[in-house]
This record gives sequence, C-alpha cells and structure tokens, in this order.
Amino acid sequence: MTESWFSLIQQAFGLLFSLDPNTWSIIGVSFNVSLAALLITLIPSLILGFVLAFARFPGRWTVINLVQTLQSIPTVVIGLLAYLLLTRMGPLGDLRWLFTQKGMILGQMMICAPVLIAMSQAAFTSVDRRAWETSRTLGASWIASVWVLCRELKAPLLMAIVMAFSRIVTEVGCSMMVGGNIMFVTRNIPTAIALETSKGDFAQAIALGLVLLILSLLLNFALGTLRGRSEPRSH
Repeated sequence: MTESWFSLIQQAFGLLFSLDPNTWSIIGVSFNVSLAALLITLIPSLILGFVLAFARFPGRWTVINLVQTLQSIPTVVIGLLAYLLLTRMGPLGDLRWLFTQKGMILGQMMICAPVLIAMSQAAFTSVDRRAWETSRTLGASWIASVWVLCRELKAPLLMAIVMAFSRIVTEVGCSMMVGGNIMFVTRNIPTAIALETSKGDFAQAIALGLVLLILSLLLNFALGTLRGRSEPRSH
C-alpha cells in the first residue's frame, strides 16, 4: 500500500512537472475564472462596504444582515440560483452563459461579493472617521478620500481579498452546476478532483490537490503576515 501511494505521488508530480496539457488546462481554468470573478467584484464590493460603514440610511441594518447571511449560504445553493438565472427560461437566459466560463464567473462573483463587502465594511468601521473628515475638509474628492482610507486599511483589505479568493477557488458546488465540468472549457480544480476520484484516477486528483494545498499554504502565510502587520506593535 505504501509503494502504491508512493507511486501515485510520483505520477502526480510527473503530471505537474511534465506540463501535462489536461492537468494544466484544469489549473488554468480555475485561476482564470476565479481571478476574473475577484477582479470584477472587488471595486464595487469595497465601495458598498465603505457606504455601509459610513453612510446612514433607512434599511442599512437590513442590508448588513443580508450580506452577512449570504456569506453562510452553501455554494451549491448559490449555484442553483445562478443556474436558474442562466437557464433558457431564466431572466439571463438570452446571454447563453450556462456551461461557460462566463457563467462560472457570475456564480463565483455571487460567492465572493458578500465576503468582500462584509470584511471591507468591518475594516472601514474600525478606522478613525477623522481621517475621512480631514481629507474631505482639505478639499479632496470622495474618491480620493476613500483611497486615503484604503491605504490606511491596506492590511485588513488585503486580508479580505485573500479570504474571498480562497473561498471561490476551492468551491465545487457552484462550478459543477453552472459550468457543467466540461473538459478544456469549464473543468476546474475542485470539480476535476471530484470527477477523477470517482473514476479512480487518483494520480491527477492528487496532482490537483497538491496545487490547492500549495495555494492554501501560500494564502495562509499571506494572511498570517498581514495579520501580523495589522496588529499594533508594543514598545
């Protein structure tokens, strides 16, 4: 059994270092889709997080509670919602995005947006409002003033980005429902691991799992570094 596992791990590393086209196509789809979803969602989510932290309007707490609730919804439920939106009978059916990378991007945007909004809102709430007031008093535009706050909150906002990316790059439910797990088109790392394991092709599943493991270690290292920088230093 030990030799068998050793052989599988050797095969997994062989797939990665030999640049196996099937394996690296899956990895490419994962990163293309998840990075696109994150980049498209980032700015609107930060702005909404800022508005929820600084503005006072009727229904504000309802929006905050809704965002917090959306964070805990299973990704397969979000995938079902995205599927219903994109199916031919759905409101976005004319786009023909179902079982495409664009549909996967939409689904992952729905997953990462609540994370970005909630964490950025918490970060903006913690900042000293005098930084915003001083910037506005000095004649800076609201965009420039928000940028000043973002620079002050660089560490917690980067933590929010890392957390959002880690959530979408590892999710399987939404990608499976909206993407359809089509090879070279919508098959990403989590859906491929589930498929190859069910087929008994453990070498590729292990290779893709190693990619996620390395990514997880890098993201956790980045989070730890950011948390350390954001903590006040004792003198």
